[in-house]
Amino acid sequence: MATDRNVIDPITLAVVKGALENMAEEMDHTLAKTAFSPTISEGHDRANGLYHPRTGEVIVQGATGLPIFIGVMQFTTQAVIERIKQIGCSPGDIFLVNDPYSGGTHLMDVKMVKPFFYRGELFGYLSNTGHWPDMGGSVPGGFGTKNTEVYQEGLRIPPVRLFHGGEIDDDLLTILMSNIRVPDERYGDLQAQVSALHVGETRLTEILDKYGKETVWACIEELRVRAERQMRACVQEIPDGCYAYEDYLDSDGIEDVPLKLALDMTVRGDTIHFDFSRSSPPCRGPMNSVIATTTSACYIALWHIFPDVPVNAGAFQPFSFHIPKTTFLNASLPRPVAGCAAEVSQRVVDTVFGAMGKAIPARLFATPFGTVNNVTIGGTDELVGPYIMYMFNGGGYGGSKELDGLTYGAPTISISKTQPYEVFEQRYPVLFRQFAIRENSGGVGAHRGGFGAVIELELSRGEAMASFIGDRGRFGPPGMLGGGPGAKCEVTIYRQSKKYVPPHLTKDERVLLRGRVSIQKGDVVQLKTPGGGGYGDPLARDPSLVLRDVQHGYISRRAAKQDYGVVIRGAKIDWQATAALRSTLRAADHSDREGHEGSEGGRR
Repeated sequence: MATDRNVIDPITLAVVKGALENMAEEMDHTLAKTAFSPTISEGHDRANGLYHPRTGEVIVQGATGLPIFIGVMQFTTQAVIERIKQIGCSPGDIFLVNDPYSGGTHLMDVKMVKPFFYRGELFGYLSNTGHWPDMGGSVPGGFGTKNTEVYQEGLRIPPVRLFHGGEIDDDLLTILMSNIRVPDERYGDLQAQVSALHVGETRLTEILDKYGKETVWACIEELRVRAERQMRACVQEIPDGCYAYEDYLDSDGIEDVPLKLALDMTVRGDTIHFDFSRSSPPCRGPMNSVIATTTSACYIALWHIFPDVPVNAGAFQPFSFHIPKTTFLNASLPRPVAGCAAEVSQRVVDTVFGAMGKAIPARLFATPFGTVNNVTIGGTDELVGPYIMYMFNGGGYGGSKELDGLTYGAPTISISKTQPYEVFEQRYPVLFRQFAIRENSGGVGAHRGGFGAVIELELSRGEAMASFIGDRGRFGPPGMLGGGPGAKCEVTIYRQSKKYVPPHLTKDERVLLRGRVSIQKGDVVQLKTPGGGGYGDPLARDPSLVLRDVQHGYISRRAAKQDYGVVIRGAKIDWQATAALRSTLRAADHSDREGHEGSEGGRR
């Protein structure tokens, strides 16, 4: 299929590489511009790519697609390939799948896979994903906290042929749309995904016509080899050894017990082995993960650390995994998985960051906010009819050796952005009362963590059901090398002036209508998203930066004094008092450490 890669000249290689990347990027933009749902059109919760005809491995993915789908859509495409082995395929076919246990994430991430034929021969698969805000189930939006089986979360679709020879299967479409609360909007998203696949087909045909199939395949193979070589070179910079790290999810939403993620990461030469076997067992609630999502989350963490490595299957080759089914990170049917893609995957990323921080601390950073805080409000409005509003949110990133953390960034698993609140207010019966930087939410450090946000939205008409799946309500994002943790997540509902905090903090469990919170006109939902962890000793922070943060309203004067040892009088730093206070705090900290070490020694 490929020619000798040594004969490829670098200019041709660069041009073909750029053409393939532009093809995937145009697919991304087509999907965003034509989708009906704000989740896709404004939030860009989607991805497109080209995959290998035999292995299903990723060849190229659009730069603005969600990183979580880098590895996931490989598993999806491979599941479709297995189905095609049974029933065959022809030009114009498009397969539909959202089954988490057939290479998916959660049910709301709907994948489409189109076999691409060039001059009668299968060349590869064009695949995409879009987050549909609803796939039926017991809770509008799919983020139910009380579900104990995936069947309760919505319509589960294994790889099925939705289009046969370019013609849609009307019976299958009718079944699909009959199980969705807002079918017209979902049909628009479906057509948008189909349009993106058609764009990819057109552009890929043009590339092959211009450069020839053999040349394009030779370039694909060369790019794969180079990505593997580059990633192995990056791994070789990590000292050999076994690096263990543990982090936790607050709970599964049903049993109020933390879920442990335990990673033993072994680095040998140019390879890394990820062992999650010490993690918690599968859980009753929706915080299980499937193997495709857990693996892809590890890839994401590595791309954060080594961002210059190209995205294709070659870069995955240095890594191996042990994620047994005895853990909640490789759950089996029928475990519920609603929190898999948005929440569990982020904690997997954080855990890899933590292990890498022990291996190469100068290259790493303190822990990011680590939760999307999924909020879904659904009902029937007198003006817009049936609706489902799905909102995801950002938070603070951790500080690093050189910089403070980013304030209110996108989740580590994506480059999605919160949809504009004006769009929410136009389309749904909600009014946003506040969107502000959350004071004192960044972890303290020589380079502090970035800040989360305070978000308040009010239901402006009627009544609705609200559901929440978030995290970091019990354990704030940890700091690094002496830095403090970021602020924890907080979810509060104000109902007729009464304050309600979910028992599971960020996962609602109030049993009004089985895991959903009923809200009425005038009720307010308040979110306080986490900040990032701090990096380094906070007493080493430049006092002028502390003053700046106080002046901007990022931290309070009290925090400046207690956490950083900076005394501010009026609009200026009292340098003499600051020096004395920092000296006192350092002495107290040294004494505390000696006492802690002594007591530890005594216990041993």
